Amino acid sequence: MTTAAQDFLRNAAVKSADLIHRKTIRNSIDHYDSAVVRGRARFQNWEAAREKCQAIKRDGIEHLDRYLEEFESKVNARGGQVFWAENGEQARQYIAALAAKHNVRTISKSKSMVAEEIHLTAALEGKGIEVFETDLGEFIVQLRKEPPYHIVTPAMHLTRGQIAELFKEKLGGIETDDPSMLVAAARAALRRAFFSAEMGITGANFLVADQGLAAISTNEGNADLGVTLPRIHLVLAGIEKVIPRMQDLAILWPVLAASGTGQPITCYNTLVGGPRGANETAGPEEFHVVLLDNGRSELLADPEQREVLHCIRCGACLNACPVYRNVGGHTYNTAYPGPIGSVLTPHLRGLNQFQHLSYASSLCGACTEACPVKIDLHHHLLENRRNAVSDADRPLGERIAFKLWGWSMGGASRFAFLGGVGKFLLRALYGLGIEGTAIDPLRPWTKYRAVPKLAAESFRARWSKNHAVE
Repeated sequence: MTTAAQDFLRNAAVKSADLIHRKTIRNSIDHYDSAVVRGRARFQNWEAAREKCQAIKRDGIEHLDRYLEEFESKVNARGGQVFWAENGEQARQYIAALAAKHNVRTISKSKSMVAEEIHLTAALEGKGIEVFETDLGEFIVQLRKEPPYHIVTPAMHLTRGQIAELFKEKLGGIETDDPSMLVAAARAALRRAFFSAEMGITGANFLVADQGLAAISTNEGNADLGVTLPRIHLVLAGIEKVIPRMQDLAILWPVLAASGTGQPITCYNTLVGGPRGANETAGPEEFHVVLLDNGRSELLADPEQREVLHCIRCGACLNACPVYRNVGGHTYNTAYPGPIGSVLTPHLRGLNQFQHLSYASSLCGACTEACPVKIDLHHHLLENRRNAVSDADRPLGERIAFKLWGWSMGGASRFAFLGGVGKFLLRALYGLGIEGTAIDPLRPWTKYRAVPKLAAESFRARWSKNHAVE
């Protein structure tokens, strides 16, 4: 039985040594970088746009209770229903019960990181319900039985040839790797899902408090079909997605698009907030919103780190991160990989199990510079490291070492004593094996480095000799 940290280190070693994988990711992110540079250049003042988005999200988070209640009241007034889920289990139970009540056998689902967070698809499939991911990237990784690789581009790690082979195996009749033909094959398969689904599940990029509307952005229009065709539409969103006013979308939508894909604005931006009205011909008969907490309230209660809840899931920090570029998204083994996942996951899934993610960073600060809502990500990684040292389980050897270090730093004589002990142990280790061989006790170090020569005397001894008081 391995720990999450051991799995991370093993998978990181494999992926960072896979040059084909690294080339695929580098090419994808380089194309992203070029598009985002153009996208941000469309703003007269990009820094001012970031500051505005930061202020909007701060307002939403600082007054989260009031805005969520306002959102709920507006949805209820339109005939919708809002369910507050304290954790993933409650959310899954509510959705499964709703599906059972209406004898739902097929669900069309658009991209939702919250659904990944609570493992919703697996839970529904366990109830005998067929769930179709309708975002093209999500559809591809679902066919591969993999989780999404990236927040915005779930199949970033795959080449065109790999996708063609996948479609040939899973969909049949595919004998080409032409992108337009592959998209057409996926569209044909998904159209059948759209028209057979009794329930549509979507996420939400934002929840607009003053109007009681869920704002949903896609580039393929799949969420619109999931909203309008099934009899039931359910929005699953974290409580932190709420924003105060409709007018806030005027800046949040273009900033999200610029940071996520480099577009002026996402192709499809939809606002939904209730079931089909009496005089309307399209839309669901029932409309439900599941507001998920799942650890977010605990993070909200931390004034030092609550700004992590400002995240708009654009994926910019992942693309800026040199660690993500080398180890890839699946190595993190979380719904939210990269810098934002390394900060957020210990809060959502437990500091003890996921403390290692806060060390999966060079602390270069590129993630903070890329964040469109100005979350101080690399600083929060340091705070998580500090919290891990004080609150999480640490290896016995590490705890003993730091106890000894603390004791030795308490006095000059103690420091001198432990320095002498350390020198003796090093000389003993040097004499036990042959440098660079399998019996070298310093092998983890000497595998990649030369062993430094031991000085004939310590700095303290030399100082005392050269600066002796006469």
